[in-house]
Amino acid sequence: MLNWSLISDWEPWMQTLTALCALALLAFATGFVARWLLLRVVQRLRSVQTANWARMMLHEEVLKRLAKATPSLMVQLGVQTIPYLQPQWRTLIGNLAVSFTIYHFARVIGTLLDAMNQAHEREEARKATQTRSIKSYVQLGKLLVYMLATVLIVATLVDRSPLLLLSGLGAASAVLMLVFKDTIMSFVAGVLLGSNDMLRVGDWIEMPQVGADGFVIDIALHTVKVQNWDKTITTVPTWRLMSDSYKNWRGMFESGGRRIRRAMSIDAHSIHLLTPAEYQRLASLELLQNYWNSSLHGADPRQASNLAAFKAYVQAYLVAHPGIHKAPNMFMLVRTMEPTAMGVPLEIYCYTATTVWVEYEAIQGQVFDHLISMLPEFGLCLYQRSSDYNQHYPAPSYAERYKQLEANE
Repeated sequence: MLNWSLISDWEPWMQTLTALCALALLAFATGFVARWLLLRVVQRLRSVQTANWARMMLHEEVLKRLAKATPSLMVQLGVQTIPYLQPQWRTLIGNLAVSFTIYHFARVIGTLLDAMNQAHEREEARKATQTRSIKSYVQLGKLLVYMLATVLIVATLVDRSPLLLLSGLGAASAVLMLVFKDTIMSFVAGVLLGSNDMLRVGDWIEMPQVGADGFVIDIALHTVKVQNWDKTITTVPTWRLMSDSYKNWRGMFESGGRRIRRAMSIDAHSIHLLTPAEYQRLASLELLQNYWNSSLHGADPRQASNLAAFKAYVQAYLVAHPGIHKAPNMFMLVRTMEPTAMGVPLEIYCYTATTVWVEYEAIQGQVFDHLISMLPEFGLCLYQRSSDYNQHYPAPSYAERYKQLEANE
């Protein structure tokens, strides 16, 4: 308790005014000293503490907020000793000091929650792994703390019990539900997304209905930010990720392989049985040796079609390619699909041995560049619609080209 005996001989109003000024200066000095001491202590303790919880409690911003609460605490203690101060003014100053104390302690808890989130993000960034975000839980915690602090501050200023205010809020619950509808829905969605491990920071998601196609860079209470491939940011309400469907590519990255599913349209006019000359030429291809020896089951190889031989070549080429995944759960398939007006589709279904986009495109391009260039060796041709150039400069027919090849051989 403060002792004002030195000014006891002064006039009452002078004692009151002087004591108030002295209390204000003392509160300011207490805050300055507390800030200096706490920051000096934190520099030493943080250097020896290794536990994450201890480093969060000793976070510089947390201690700064804590130091700001000391002046109001000093006013709370000292205002009761101010001589000749009217009771209503004593109550008003005390309530204001309590309100500021509640405000600063709420900010301390909010800053501590922010420090917890930052520590979590740094730890997961150090591990270099895709992680779950706790930002939505931190934001909800801060919202609840600030709401409770607001109720306590209002109750303190009006000098009433907080239970009276809470009972009044209960009567207005329907209005509160309407005001916080998005917050409640987003929180529930965030809990379900996190508990079911449906979304993490770093996941690549596709959500065409909102124009999102890229990596998740932030998961907050109300919104999820997605950085699209053109570097634009799409902000998606968290609750929409539970009410609408979206595609998550995390499984592809975890599997270690990325799917290739592409078809080549073969011109139906170029499909025919192998000629003796073609068979002799193709028999020398190393990738087709297993096909000639085992796939025909004793049938005459010369009765095979050039399309069947090419499919066998494609299958063998994919098996021998170092960039194609060979795991049992990575399907590899070469199939002929139903003929259409655009030719006979030959679909290739396999997985690359990498999930990196640039490497995936390079492997896919290499595979199809090679296969397209090998089509003439099998007497096949891609279907291509005629153009004005082809009408003026018609290409030789396939029969003529085969005769030229046989003549050259």
